[in-house]
Amino acid sequence: MATIYFGGVPEEVVTREEFPMEKARQVLKDETIAVIGYGVQGPGQALNLRDNGFRVIVGQRKGRTWDKAVADGWVPGETLFEIEEAAQKGTIIAFLLSDAGQIALWPTLKKYLTPGKALYFSHGFGITFSDQTGIVPPADVDVILVAPKGSGTSLRRLFLAGQGINSSFAVHQDATGRARERALAMGIGIGSGYLFPTDFKKEVYSDLTGERGTLMGAIQGIFAAQYETLRRNGHSPSEAFNETVEELTQSLMPLVAENGMDWMYANCSTTAQRGALDWWKRFKEATQPVFDELYRSVASGKEAARAISANSQPDYREKLEAELKELRESEMWQAGAAVRKLRPKG
Repeated sequence: MATIYFGGVPEEVVTREEFPMEKARQVLKDETIAVIGYGVQGPGQALNLRDNGFRVIVGQRKGRTWDKAVADGWVPGETLFEIEEAAQKGTIIAFLLSDAGQIALWPTLKKYLTPGKALYFSHGFGITFSDQTGIVPPADVDVILVAPKGSGTSLRRLFLAGQGINSSFAVHQDATGRARERALAMGIGIGSGYLFPTDFKKEVYSDLTGERGTLMGAIQGIFAAQYETLRRNGHSPSEAFNETVEELTQSLMPLVAENGMDWMYANCSTTAQRGALDWWKRFKEATQPVFDELYRSVASGKEAARAISANSQPDYREKLEAELKELRESEMWQAGAAVRKLRPKG
């Protein structure tokens, strides 16, 4: 592995140069990768693997998602099968259902984990919280993980653009002596730009914290708070949205992505620089206790228990839609829909 310094701290990462696509194909040349589930991560990973020349099949129940797989070029009876048949045919079983879906299917799937196969995850949830999920693989299979740091949609879009997304990888169980190379080959095959080592527990702890924090939960909360303050003080919906969301996502975040926060600050007005430098520590002080509480909740298993309980309910989708509808129909995001329509088209 190559040694890269992250903030002055040396870490070992695996790059495409060290583990090229040709090597990944060689490692998996005799494998059949069965992607179980064609929802969030499944399509991006399966399509990228297929386009990169790996032997891939999809396991999915018949219905709307099955039809989506057919529309993406998977052929029933050839590369698209019912879940049980795909699991039987696969030598690497990519378990890419939702966490709740994995729990429900586990009693069925584990029957097909015959000696020497690999059980592949893109999330450490099922293994880390096995006391709640019941997912305990047999001792004679490899248990590996590759977790792209983005959605399946982003993974696919970046692949089609000739780019990659960074991923973490982990080996939970090495029954064959080949678990690590299988994991790395899968990571390169799905289109990772580089891979950094972790373990199942660290992956899920950081993932659950990030989703509830800056990636989704915290950012929506901060958006809503600033938008509400501006509206209460007489600003119009369009002005409040543009100053809260639009400028951030369309102008400033691309600058951060390009060269970092300091570079973004340096390329803003001196008044903006001064304000940002004066206030960022106040926001850190205000939110640090919330993030610490969040991490404790993740590590204790409380977040996993809540997710399992809520997502396993028969009316889960109806309740989810109601919560999403509340967001979608809020003034802020209705204003956002109008703003997006006004963006100049190149």
